[in-house]
Parts: sequence; structure tokens; C-alpha cells
Amino acid sequence: MGIFSRMTDIINSNINSLLDRAEDPEKMIRLIIQEMEDTLVEVRSSSARVIADRKQAARRLEQLRGEAGGWEEKAKLAIRKGREDLARAALQEKRELEEEINAVDAELAATDEHVAHLNEEIGQLQQKLSDAKAKQKTLAMRNATVESRIKVKRQVHREALDDAFTRFEHFERRMDNLESQLDVMDMGRDVSPGLAAEIDALQEDERLNDELARLRREVAGDPRGDGEKA
Repeated sequence: MGIFSRMTDIINSNINSLLDRAEDPEKMIRLIIQEMEDTLVEVRSSSARVIADRKQAARRLEQLRGEAGGWEEKAKLAIRKGREDLARAALQEKRELEEEINAVDAELAATDEHVAHLNEEIGQLQQKLSDAKAKQKTLAMRNATVESRIKVKRQVHREALDDAFTRFEHFERRMDNLESQLDVMDMGRDVSPGLAAEIDALQEDERLNDELARLRREVAGDPRGDGEKA
């Protein structure tokens, strides 16, 4: 079933109200435009048939008027020839043609009124269609703008996340460097304090032995133990 039940519904429709109630405005505006275009084709086809019928009626009217004029001339001829009976018969034929002429005249007047009404409706329908297409462009632009904004926001969020990860990785590297420095400072501290003290004692013992040896040499060279006085 279409959105509109007849052309009057289209002309009197409020497109904005229809779109406000629609779950999918873009789909709705496409349906509205399609139905308007289909209706416009139908109305124009109907108008073309009416105009064709009017042209045929107009030709019939001219033919009838010509025939009526012919019977009038025949009535005049009969009168001139003294044949009043024939003149009466000719006038009767003219009378019947004039009645048909009046009927065709009335038909043409009604047809002209119908064509004028169709022309007005086509104009209104065309304006509604133009409004609908303009609304469709507006919706398309709004949709494109929204999608662009969403894309930009996603890009900004992605860049923010990338920046956060970069800063986190930089922080991790700094922590690794600091921990490495601490590890270096702790190198050698795994040796037990007792061992270190024993090594220090050996070094001190060696120093004392060297000092004792020097003193012995000095004593051996000076029996009195005073090399400077000798």
C-alpha cells in the first residue's frame, strides 16, 4: 500500500511530519518521491487523454457548425424556389445539429475546466516533488556530515589511544632503564660479608709482611739498628 491514497493526499501532505514519524527518514523520503513520481506520470497520462478527447470534440464541433450552416443555405434555396416544405425540413435538420452543437460546446467547456484543474494539480504535485527532492538532498547532506563527524571522532580517539600507548611504552622504557641501573648497583653484593673480610685480611697481612721484610733488611744492614749514624 502506498503512503498516499490519492493525489489530494500528496498535495495536502506534510513531508516534515511524515519524516519525523518515520523510523528510517531516508527510506521514507525515497518512498515518498517514488510515489509522487508514479502519480505524476499517471496524472500526465490522464491529462494527455483528456486533451486528445478535447481536440476530437473540437473537430466534431467545427464539423457540426459547418453542417448546420449548410442546412441553412439549403433552406434559403428552398424558399427562393418556393418550396417552403423543403425549407422547413432543412431548418429542422439545422435545429437538430444546433442541439448537438450545444451539447458539444458544453462538453468542451467541461473539458477545458477539467484540463485547467489537472494543470493546477500537476503544478502543485510538481512543487511537492521538488520539495521532497530538496528534503532528500538535505537528509543526504546531514547524513554525510554525521558520518564525517563520526569518522573524525573515531580518528581522534584512535590517535589519543596511540598517543597513550606511546607514552606508556616510553614510561616502560624509563622504568626498565632505572631497574637496570639498580641491578648494576647491586652487582657484586651477592658475595658473603665473611669472604670479603677474609680477602681484606689477606691484603692487610700481605702489607704487614712487606713492612716487616723492609725492617729486617734495614736491621741486617746496620747491626746497631741505626743506619743513618753509620
